[in-house]
Amino acid sequence: MSVLVVGLSHKSAPIATLERACVSGDTLGKLLSDIVRLPDVAETFVISTCNRVEVYADVDRFHGGVAGICELLSRYSGISQADLTASLYVHYEDQAVQHLLAVASGLDSMVVGEDQIIGQVRAAVKLAEEHGTIGRVLRDLGRVALHAGKRARAETGIDRMGMSLVSVGIDAALEGRGLAGMRVLVVGAGTMSGLAVATAARLGAARVVVANRTRKRAERLAASVGGEVADLSDLAATMAAVDLVISCTGAAGLVVTEAVVRDALSRRQGGTGSPDVVLPLVLLDLAMPRDIDPAAGALPGVSVIGMEQLSGSGQAAAGVANLLAVRSILEEELAAYGLAIRAATVAPTVVALRAKAATVVDAELARLAGRLTDEGLSGHALDEIARTVRRVVDKLLHAPTVRVKELASAPGGEDYAAALRVLFDLGPRAAEAVTRPEADPLSSADQEGGQ
Repeated sequence: MSVLVVGLSHKSAPIATLERACVSGDTLGKLLSDIVRLPDVAETFVISTCNRVEVYADVDRFHGGVAGICELLSRYSGISQADLTASLYVHYEDQAVQHLLAVASGLDSMVVGEDQIIGQVRAAVKLAEEHGTIGRVLRDLGRVALHAGKRARAETGIDRMGMSLVSVGIDAALEGRGLAGMRVLVVGAGTMSGLAVATAARLGAARVVVANRTRKRAERLAASVGGEVADLSDLAATMAAVDLVISCTGAAGLVVTEAVVRDALSRRQGGTGSPDVVLPLVLLDLAMPRDIDPAAGALPGVSVIGMEQLSGSGQAAAGVANLLAVRSILEEELAAYGLAIRAATVAPTVVALRAKAATVVDAELARLAGRLTDEGLSGHALDEIARTVRRVVDKLLHAPTVRVKELASAPGGEDYAAALRVLFDLGPRAAEAVTRPEADPLSSADQEGGQ
C-alpha cells in the first residue's frame, strides 16, 4: 500500500472551481464512504476547507486510485472530469507525505503560517475515524502531520509572521487604515466568524455586530467582545450603519446579495443609517462558497474583497529565516517517518522468524524431555536444559534480527527482509499468522492539538 493525495487548492484552481468542489456536513461523510469503497483504496480522509479540497488515500494501485478519486470528485462537485483535471494535482508516496506536512505547518496556506489549518487537518482525521474510513497507515500519517505542524509553530515564528486570513483580509479591505473607530458587522457565527469578531475587537473597532441564522450562537459570540446582535433577516438595515462587513458563513448560496447592498446604500444615503457613517462601504468575503455577490462591487462607493485578492499575501510577511526553519523541521519529520515505515516493513518478518524458532525449540525440548525423563533426569535439570537451549537460540537470532531492522531503515531495506524470509524458509503467510492489527486511535493530545 502507498499514500496518495489528489486535490486542488487556491494555488491550482480558481475560486469558482474551489467553491463547487468544497464539500461539508453529510455530503463529506458520503464522499468518505464512497472513496473507501473504491477497489484500490484501503483508507482515506479528506481535507475540505475554503482554500483546498484534498483526498488522502492508502492505495494498492496508483492509476486505479487516481481514476476512482477523480471520478468521485467530479461527481460530487458537478464539474466535468476534463475541467476538473486542469485544477487537480497528484502526489504519491514520499511526495504525498511531504505535501501533508507542508499543509499542516501552514507553508501551503493562502496566508503562510496561518494557524487554522492544523485544526482543519485534525478535524479531517477525526471525521474519518468517526466514519470508519481510516486505518493504521493514514492514522499514523495524520499523527506525524499534526506533530510537524505543532513543532513548526512552537519552534519557529511562522505563526506570528504569517498573519491570519482574517487579519490579512481586514488589512486588504481597509488598505492599511486600521479598524480604530470603525463599525464592523460580522455575518456568521462559526470558527472563522469567531476569529473575525475577536480580531475586530483586538484591532480597536468601535462597534462589533454579529448576525447569524441561529440567534443564540450570535449572542454568545457577540457577548465575548461586548458586541451587539442584529437580525439576519434585515441585513440592509444593519449594513447601513457600519463601515465594514465581514461575511463568513457556511451557507450554500449568496447571503449578501446585490439587492441587499443596494438597499443598504439607499438607507445610508437617505439618512436612515448612522449619521456619522459615510461611504464607502467595504465588504470582506471570507466564505467558501462565497457569501457576497461580486456584482455588488460594481455599485458606486462599494468595495468587495474576496479570496482572489488575498491569495499569496502571507509570503511577504513570513520571514526567510522562519521559512527555512520550518522546512528543516519538515525534512526531519519526513525522514523519521520514512525510517519508521521502512523499519515496520521488516517487523512482521522478524516476529515470524522468532515465532518459528520458538516452535522448533518447544518441539525439540518436548521430545528431549520424553527421553530424559525415562532415564530418571529430574524436573529441575530439564528446566535448566530448556532455559539454556532457549538462550542459545535467542543469542543466535539476536544479531541478525537487530541488524536487519537497522538495514531496513535504509532505502531498499525490504530486500534484507526478503533475504531473511528465504534463508529461514518463512512462507508468505508466516508474518500474517503472527501479526494482528491493533486499534491505535489518535491520542487525546493529538486530537486536541496539545496547544
